Amino acid sequence: MSDSLKHKSTSSNRFKLGLSGFLTLALVACGGDGDDLDQYMRDAAKDVVPKIKPLPEVKPYLALQYNADGLLIDPFRARKAVSSNLSVLHPNLNRPKEPMEAYPLESLKYVGLLSKSKLTYALLKTPDNAVQQVKLGNYVGQNFGRVTQVTDSEMVLKEIVQDDLSGDWVERTSTLALQE
Repeated sequence: MSDSLKHKSTSSNRFKLGLSGFLTLALVACGGDGDDLDQYMRDAAKDVVPKIKPLPEVKPYLALQYNADGLLIDPFRARKAVSSNLSVLHPNLNRPKEPMEAYPLESLKYVGLLSKSKLTYALLKTPDNAVQQVKLGNYVGQNFGRVTQVTDSEMVLKEIVQDDLSGDWVERTSTLALQE
């Protein structure tokens, strides 16, 4: 290496060393006791007395018995349906079940009509894709539904279901529309 390059490299290192020393002295000089703001912050914290409210008194838990006076009905106990007027409408639970009563009404599809010498049959498609014939008076569905009418566009049933509030058996009309 030439002497001039060594001299430039050495002077560059000295300059960097001098600059870092100057910056170190400047930082040490800044770390003194501080100014008026620092003094005010230290004094302000001494004068503050925290005001903490006492915790509220914890009252002991007192368990109360539900329906101690016997006036309320227990909502978690099954209730017996009691009706003031005795309903004469009720399903015949002693008769043998018909095959189409095994399927919920919502799972059946009315797919056609078949007529044979004054008898009209509705063709119902079951969930297992079998087609079954039913005629007027047959039972269909799980709500004691009886076929009352079969037309080109729908099949009408009268179902006997139990009312949720009174427990009485009530009759309702359901239909199955023709599925194309």
